[in-house]
Amino acid sequence: MLTLFFVEDLPIQIGQIYEFDNEDAQHAVRVLRMSAGEIFMLADGTGAWSQVKAFAVKKKSIEVEVMMSGFQEALPTTITVVQALPKSDRSKEAIELLTEAGVDRIVPWAAARSIGKGSDKFAVTAREASKQSRRLRIPEVTDVATTEQICEAIKLSDLALVFHESAAVKLSDCVSSHNVAHLLIIIGPEGGITQSELDAFTSAGAKVALMGRPILRSAHAGIAAVAAVSALLKVW
Repeated sequence: MLTLFFVEDLPIQIGQIYEFDNEDAQHAVRVLRMSAGEIFMLADGTGAWSQVKAFAVKKKSIEVEVMMSGFQEALPTTITVVQALPKSDRSKEAIELLTEAGVDRIVPWAAARSIGKGSDKFAVTAREASKQSRRLRIPEVTDVATTEQICEAIKLSDLALVFHESAAVKLSDCVSSHNVAHLLIIIGPEGGITQSELDAFTSAGAKVALMGRPILRSAHAGIAAVAAVSALLKVW
């Protein structure tokens, strides 16, 4: 698959000459050492893309010609993952994994037992992970949300799932329909979701599900949940 970079002013006209000159371009020149004749992808992060060919490589930029362009429609199911904040390094890992899993929206959650803090670098992490995983749509990373805000999001979703080791119902038994436009998945902190948080979520309409027997790290549970639910909903 072709290397992907993001630009704000995406060129889309066939034959158009474009000066690729942002930080991604500098990375392409200095680190990837791209040369004239190489073909790669440019995208705007919201679905639009162009395949381009380099014809003049400069010190900090590359002149390219647009060969073809298009637009990738969003999938019918929008996936939002609420991720309780783990330690800083694991927060970054969680953002990367959720991005690679294909989620549309990531909501950092200040749970009662969270030990991590929010960061304005989360959006950068999602952008970089999108390039790495060759996805054309960069997921939205919101500001840190409270439990009350998560409850409001639950009410607006078609299906909200919160994973907890005390659940008596398997995940596969919680998904009864494939017609889910707005899916919400809630992942708790390393110390676990408190009973009061769990009660608040279920009162708002969330289903409590069990994700197998092993207890996953908070940063890893999200990608496992997204994979399982995506298969059950036939998103994958």
